[in-house]
This record gives sequence, structure tokens and C-alpha cells, in this order.
Amino acid sequence: MKKGKVYIGTSGWKYAHWEGTFYPESLKKKDHLKYFTSIFETVELNNSFYRQPKIHNFQSWREQVPKNFIYSVKANRYFTHLKKLKVSKEEIEIFIEAASGLKEKLGPILFQLPPGWKINIERLENFLSILPKGERYTLEFRDHTWYTPEVYALLEKYNCAFCIYELAGHQSPLWSTADFVYIRLHGPGEKYQGSYSDESLAGYYRLLHTWLEYGKDVYLYFDNDEAGYAAKNAITLQQMFDNETTDR
Repeated sequence: MKKGKVYIGTSGWKYAHWEGTFYPESLKKKDHLKYFTSIFETVELNNSFYRQPKIHNFQSWREQVPKNFIYSVKANRYFTHLKKLKVSKEEIEIFIEAASGLKEKLGPILFQLPPGWKINIERLENFLSILPKGERYTLEFRDHTWYTPEVYALLEKYNCAFCIYELAGHQSPLWSTADFVYIRLHGPGEKYQGSYSDESLAGYYRLLHTWLEYGKDVYLYFDNDEAGYAAKNAITLQQMFDNETTDR
């Protein structure tokens, strides 16, 4: 079986408090993305959650990064928080068409559901059924009522990944429902705070290896942006994989 590929990065790259912690203080803001891509091969594009980019925005992002760089895209909150997945096929297609401006650099598309919105199987299946074929999709369920076999089965049916995440002391189930795995680490402390220990990162390293050996690609993004911890933790975890080749 072909071994999967691991993609390790952060959720976003534009943070003022990364200047002097991750980005050199002398580095101009316009050069932040170039610096980021000199270290990482992927990022989770999260400003698309707050505003709906046009295709020319995605095309511009594509042109600014190296050949093998991958963007995962966080879908606009219109789909998840405002409409709670009750959207038309046309609305989804317009969004996917814009994101396709990334072309070969488009990774999985993330739909993060709002906390407090409880399980709705009918709404979920209707939504999954209208997603355009040919892309990778993942759903992050912030309300724990969604952790059911029926939900997992639906995700498997449509080859949609259950987003594994850690947030404010809560660890979601470590469930794989697609031919790839998607993980978001929001910090070991309060939301988006704290730095993961080397021991904790080693645990994720071993966990990721399990899925990679099954031939699944794994996308992991750190979202603990406080003090640049996300970038620091991502570098440490990536080095664990890089050391495999140097140790042979």
C-alpha cells in the first residue's frame, strides 16, 4: 500500500503578535507569506471564514506560493453559522468555483459548525449530497451531540473527513471517515493558547504515522496562535518527520 503524505502547518499566517516571535522584526509585512512558505508546505486559509473571497483573490494566493504549496480553505461562516448547512447547491458551487482559483494548490475545504447547534442528520445528509465531486471536504463539529455512529457513517458514505480537534481541554474522537485525515489543534490550554509539549507532539507524531501507513494523507494545523506557539509547534512536529529520512 502506498504511504500517505503529511501536511503540517498553521491556521493562518497573518498575526501581528508573530512579529518578533515567528517573523523577524525587520521583515516587512508584505514578505510574511514568502517567509512562511520557506518553512511550511501548507496553511489553513481562515480569512475566507469571515469574508467570501472572489476567484481573483484565490488566484492571487496561488501565484504567491511555491509549486508544491497547499492551501486548505475554511469555508465562509454563511454556510455554517448563518444558514447551518441549509444552503442551495448553487451557493455551494459558486464558493467552490471561486476556491478552484487555487487549482492544484487547493487542499481540503473545512466547514466548522457552530457550538450549540445540535445534531441534525437530515440537514447534514442534504448538505453532503450537494457538495461538488472531486474535492476533499472536512467538517468540524463543535457540539458533542454530533459524535454518533450515524454521523460517522454518513461522512464515510460521502468520503468526508470527521475533523479531529482539541479545544479548551476537549479532545474530539480520533475518528477517520475518509481517505484522508484532518486535524486542528487549538491549543493545550484555553482557546488558542499555550504551547504543546514535546511529549504531546511525539504522541501526535505516532498517531499520524498510523494513518500514513494506511495510505491516508494527513493534514494537521496548529491554531494556538498565542506568542507564535502554533508556528513553533508545527516546526517541531515537522522536524520529527524530517528526521526520519536523515536517520536512515
